[in-house]
Amino acid sequence: MTNIPTTLTYTLEEVLQRFEQRFERQFAEINQKMDKQFAEVNQKFAEVNEKMDRQFAEINQQFIEVNQKLHKLEIGQVELSGELKTLDQKIADIDKRLDNQEFINRGALVALIVALIGGTAKLFGWMPSA
Repeated sequence: MTNIPTTLTYTLEEVLQRFEQRFERQFAEINQKMDKQFAEVNQKFAEVNEKMDRQFAEINQQFIEVNQKLHKLEIGQVELSGELKTLDQKIADIDKRLDNQEFINRGALVALIVALIGGTAKLFGWMPSA
């Protein structure tokens, strides 16, 4: 029994083509997996971006509302400031009137006291009658 060696009749070109095909198949599978993962990542980024856009829009709307309320408060403050000035002026006018009224009341009280003293003096004869 003799062993006859088997000879392969493949050319180098055929071996390289088979190697290339196998290599391309494996890279095609890897590329497909990577493309699928990139698509998933892109979808998640799109969802996150959309969510952030909505949140920024909501925050922007709230900022606009706060700004409008602040503007209304500033207008109200100006109106109140004007009303306070008017009230201050009215209080000053009332204070002047009260001062005048106090002066008149003091004068009337002094006149009444002088009249009472004069009447008492005349009654008891301390003053000559004319």
